[in-house]
Amino acid sequence: MKQKNLLRKKYLLLRKKKYFEVDKFFFYPIVKLIKSKFRDKKIKIGLYYPSLFEINVLKILELKYISNQKLFLPVIEENNLMNFFPWKKNEILLVNKYGILEPRKTSIGKPNIILVPLLVFDKNKSRLGYGKGFYDRYLKKINNTLTVGVAFSFQKYHKLPINKKDVKLDYILTEKGII
Repeated sequence: MKQKNLLRKKYLLLRKKKYFEVDKFFFYPIVKLIKSKFRDKKIKIGLYYPSLFEINVLKILELKYISNQKLFLPVIEENNLMNFFPWKKNEILLVNKYGILEPRKTSIGKPNIILVPLLVFDKNKSRLGYGKGFYDRYLKKINNTLTVGVAFSFQKYHKLPINKKDVKLDYILTEKGII
């Protein structure tokens, strides 16, 4: 646990120091992945509202193909559980107790693909988040959902210390492409 906390601190500072804006082209590999996995089916995409120098996944909304899909954002609920709720671009968001923007709670949705924020990842597609376990708990309870971590390539670590609570991702997207 101590090693994980040290890695979190180190990579949060590194991300703040090396952060750069991305544009919609950063997300082309996601569109290609979605088209290959889901064909022409209309899908549900789980995003996150960026904070703390996370990659701005909202840039993906500038892609016409994505803007035609159903979008969802996570909401932290009681007992530190997380669920996804529908959201449309420019819809009002609420600030939660962690200072993160969330949509209004309407009907819970289950995305077909989720873009997952992270602080650190490794070649095995393991990730470290902020340490509260929201995504790990959520991803453990669902299945048949494609997971894509979104990070800068400098957030890669050789081998993360993981345990049975940690959930591996299906893919990692960086400015260098999809891993």
